[in-house]
Amino acid sequence: MKKQQKEAPAAPPLELAGDFRMTRQRQAVYDVLMGQLDHPTASEVFDRTKAKMPTISLATVYNCLETLTECGLVKQVNLDRAPSRYCPNQKEHGHFYCESCGEVSDVELKSGMRPTTSYRLPRGTKVDHVELAIKGVCPECASKE
Repeated sequence: MKKQQKEAPAAPPLELAGDFRMTRQRQAVYDVLMGQLDHPTASEVFDRTKAKMPTISLATVYNCLETLTECGLVKQVNLDRAPSRYCPNQKEHGHFYCESCGEVSDVELKSGMRPTTSYRLPRGTKVDHVELAIKGVCPECASKE
């Protein structure tokens, strides 16, 4: 049984930083990511984008995802050896991965918490990036066990 997907509000007009310019393809890929907050793989993004833009290729979708990630509009989520997934949520958060159904969902930090405050780091450490991945079984799958 397929879970009901969360839908995001309409995507804001996309502006890219640096030397990148907005193309119709990049906007279409971004709109797909913003339209459903379910952490799709590149193949899933391709299928959804192709439904709206039949001439787009898989290579173009990969290039768009790379550019959107590089510009900081999208996060690439990697869980072990599984295909990369893409997340448009730019707030500081982690990801929960259901080992039963494969769903990936955002995990918000408790109010006032920072991901680096939960770990004892060596003195003088400068943290640039934290990726939090939690694995387990989602409530829907747990209720079936």
